[in-house]
Amino acid sequence: MLTAGAVLAALLTPATAHAEETGADIPRLTDRNGRVLTLRGWNIEDKAHRGEDALTAVTERHLRDLRARGFDFARLLVFWDDLEPAPGRYSRGYLRKIERVLDWAGRHDVKVVIDAHQDVFGPAFGHRGIPEWATRTDGLPFTAHPDDWFAEYFEPAVQRAFTHLYEDEDLRRAQAGMWRTLAARFARHPAVLGYDLINEPMGEPKPGEDLPTAARRIEREQLTPMYDRLADAVRSADRDAWLFVEPTPIVGEGVPTGLGRVHDPRVVYAPHFYDAAMEAGAGYDPGAGWIEAYERAVTAYPKRYRVPVVVGEWGPPDSSLPHMDRFYRDAMASLGRYTSGWAGYVWCYGGGYCALDGTGAFRVHKELTAEPYAEAVAGTVRSAAYDAGTGVYRLVYRAAPRGSRVTELSLPPGAWRITADGGASVVRRTAGRARVTAAPGGLVTVTVERG
Repeated sequence: MLTAGAVLAALLTPATAHAEETGADIPRLTDRNGRVLTLRGWNIEDKAHRGEDALTAVTERHLRDLRARGFDFARLLVFWDDLEPAPGRYSRGYLRKIERVLDWAGRHDVKVVIDAHQDVFGPAFGHRGIPEWATRTDGLPFTAHPDDWFAEYFEPAVQRAFTHLYEDEDLRRAQAGMWRTLAARFARHPAVLGYDLINEPMGEPKPGEDLPTAARRIEREQLTPMYDRLADAVRSADRDAWLFVEPTPIVGEGVPTGLGRVHDPRVVYAPHFYDAAMEAGAGYDPGAGWIEAYERAVTAYPKRYRVPVVVGEWGPPDSSLPHMDRFYRDAMASLGRYTSGWAGYVWCYGGGYCALDGTGAFRVHKELTAEPYAEAVAGTVRSAAYDAGTGVYRLVYRAAPRGSRVTELSLPPGAWRITADGGASVVRRTAGRARVTAAPGGLVTVTVERG
């Protein structure tokens, strides 16, 4: 999660806003049956508890409520410091706790990406992520910023720790071993869609580099080879899962990534989508062009390397500020143009970033994230869009000539009327689910309207 946006705003010059058609050349995510997937969901986490109490704040209610509101996807935060508290000693108890959450996800038909999360590197700096035993600072200074924690990424000790993680052979082996352990345990779990190899990686600028230049170099020279190493580690145990790779958080300011090609056939580009001004406490400015600039910059990588996009985190810390209703509508429209899905931050019950309040109701404007959509399309999608003004979702697709004939729809709570032409038939599964079955090769239009 990117906070303390004022740090980035002071260091970066915003890109020029430029609206254009952005998603046409970007591949779509698919399932094992070749159906085109759309993921809509939220991050699920427990940063407060560790050791024996790790993940105790995550309950089955999280997954049940997620699915009941029409979401089919969870990005589950896990921490290397809990998995491997001492070198080579993996916690079987922590693996069981992760598996329990995955079992709940499977029970409620929620797809999961396991995210190796870090904030400000890890426990050595008062956060979670990379174990203290894998943290090397060369004695460089660190000063905590309790009111501006993202600024801690710019502390010399933290930046040097990232350099050692990327460059030291023994730490490379340890990180790969961590991923082999996770993949070996969960490769066959039906809820697991993929693995997010590291959350919001950062690094160390060289003397004289500005932040965008440093970010592109770190992505090109350190992150890309790291992802290749970790892909090899995962593939030793899991041949099928999607591998989610992130740029540095600097892309949130409309700065194109310097990542190179990751040499694996099932890679997903997984940037985050945070605005510096809103992270610092401002309302949404529709005229600033931030969403357009972000969309233009962030789509360059998936177009070049022909990989799908799933935004791994997004959402403001205060959804009650001015123009936030407009923000959610603009953001949802943008994300729908080029992504295969997204995970909002964060599915919890309370204040701040939480999607829900203590009663389980959506916090103000966050209900706008719940729209009808096609979870899985058995064919080639021609168009898919929801008109928030009219409350109409329309999907046009060419049914696959062979294989699965079933397209899955997800509906938020409420009364919805579904029709399909092109010889397709509609079967309602539950209040929030429907199936469309079409003849092979047929052109199908599905319309979902408020009843």
